Amino acid sequence: MNDTTQGKQAALDHRYMRMAQIWAENSYCRRRRVGALIVKGQMIISDGYNGTPSGFENVCEDEHGLTKPYVLHAEANAITKIARSSNSSDGATLYVTAAPCMECSKLIIQAGIKRVVYGEQYRLEDGINLLKRAGIEVIYLGIEHG
Repeated sequence: MNDTTQGKQAALDHRYMRMAQIWAENSYCRRRRVGALIVKGQMIISDGYNGTPSGFENVCEDEHGLTKPYVLHAEANAITKIARSSNSSDGATLYVTAAPCMECSKLIIQAGIKRVVYGEQYRLEDGINLLKRAGIEVIYLGIEHG
């Protein structure tokens, strides 16, 4: 990539990340809201946010304020949405507002996603390290809250 192409891609990365932040607002989770977009050929082919499975109550936390074990992460929601569509995530870019965990990183690899742009670091880096080990381009964009 030349400097102009890199500059355009960086601008797109920031725009898509802002869109993922807005998408996170759809989450009913109180502890943390996460949004994800899957983009291929400059077209959004899937989206997701963290929340409970379809048909479940829209409450992510138990009576102690802890996240229920069956809450889906934003990346998992976006990837499973692809599986129910005619789109393919092979070669796509995933934009996610928080660093992917190990479980989501495995799904990302299997979905053929080649690039992951994320907005917030997480205390554990095992998911990010797995993506890098798989040869996936991983880009950290610090995101602003507000």
